[in-house]
Amino acid sequence: MTSQPLRKQIFSKVRKIVIKIGTNVLISRDGTLDMNVIDGICRQTHELNERGVRVIIVSSGAIGTGIKALGLKTRPTLLPELQAAAAVGQNRLMVTFDEFLSRYGRHAGQILLTRQDLEDRARFVNVGNTIRALLHMGAVPIINENDTVSVDEIKFGGNDVLASQVVHVLKADALIFLSTVDGLYDAAGNVIDVVQAVNEDVLRLDTGDKSSLGIGGMQTKLQSIQQVTEVGDPVAIINGKLENAVLKVLDGEQIGTVFCAGSCRLSSRKRWMRFSVKAKGKITVDDGAVQALVSKNKSLLASGITGVEGKFSQGDMVEVTAPDGRPIARGLTNYSSEELEKIKGAKTSQIAARLGYKYYDEVIHRDDLVTVG
Repeated sequence: MTSQPLRKQIFSKVRKIVIKIGTNVLISRDGTLDMNVIDGICRQTHELNERGVRVIIVSSGAIGTGIKALGLKTRPTLLPELQAAAAVGQNRLMVTFDEFLSRYGRHAGQILLTRQDLEDRARFVNVGNTIRALLHMGAVPIINENDTVSVDEIKFGGNDVLASQVVHVLKADALIFLSTVDGLYDAAGNVIDVVQAVNEDVLRLDTGDKSSLGIGGMQTKLQSIQQVTEVGDPVAIINGKLENAVLKVLDGEQIGTVFCAGSCRLSSRKRWMRFSVKAKGKITVDDGAVQALVSKNKSLLASGITGVEGKFSQGDMVEVTAPDGRPIARGLTNYSSEELEKIKGAKTSQIAARLGYKYYDEVIHRDDLVTVG
C-alpha cells in the first residue's frame, strides 16, 4: 500500500479530533499573536465541523502572549512571574480565538485544567461531559493548563501531555500536533512519512529541541504519541504555519509525519486508570500472579503479593510490578498498604482471620485493573 492511500485510511473514520497548537505556531517573530495562523485554524475548524468532524483545541501560547503584553524581554523563570504572564495572556488568547471563530458563526469555550481535575474520577467524567456539551452546541472547546494556579504537584508537564489526556477523556479518534517543524526527522534529517509504532528506535530520534517560548519539545510529543497510539488512536505532527495543514493531513495528503494506531482499544475508564492517575504506592507480585493478570485477565489476590511499598488507602491507585521490578499493571486497591502488609501471601480464606474483617476477596478486581507494557 502506498503512502497516500494508507494515510487516507488512517483518518477515514475520524469524527472527533484533538488539535494541540504549539506556542511558536501562534506567536509571530515580533512576539504578537499571528492572526493569519489563528484565522486559518478557525476556518479549518469550521470546515471540519461542516464535514461532521468535531474539533477540540488544546492551545499553548498564554504565557508567550503575556510576555509580549507585559513588555518582558525573555520568558520568566520564577513561578509567580510565569503565572502572572499566563493570567494576562490567556485572556488575550481566548478573545482572539472567539473573534475569529465568530466570523464562522462559532464560539470559543474556555476550559482551564490542572492534573487534579483529571486524577479525580468524578471530575474527569465532568470535564468530558462539559466538553461534549460544548461540541453539541456547536462551540469549539479551547483547553489550556491552568497556568495561573498550577504548581509542580498538579502540573501536566506541558500541553503536549495535556493533549494526550484530553484524547483519553473523550476517547477521541485522533490527535494532531501543530508545530513549527515539518514532522519527525530521521537520522539523516529527512521527514519520516509514516511511523508504524513508537518504539525505542523512534524515541531515540528526539532532537532535544525545545520551543523558545514554550516548554515542549519532540521528546514530550513522542511520549504522548506513544500513549495515544498504544490504545488505538492515530497521531500526526505537522507544520501548523502551512495553509490548510489540518485539512490536508486528514485528507491523506503527504504532509508531516503520521503515527499509526495500535490494535488495542481501551475504554475511557481504563484510560483514566492507566494514564490520568498517579500511583500512590507499589505492589510486587510473584510469577504466578503476573501470569494471571497479564495472560488470563484475572483479579489480583493477596496470595500472589510478595511486597508492598508506599503508604496508600483503600481506593487509591497503585502500581503492580513483577518480581524483577517491571511494571505490569495499575489498579484501584481494595485494601490499604497497612492491611496488605498483614495479608500479603495469604489465601482469600485467611484474610478475615488476619484482619478481623474482610472487605473483598480480591485486592484489585479485574474491572479496576489495567495492564501496562
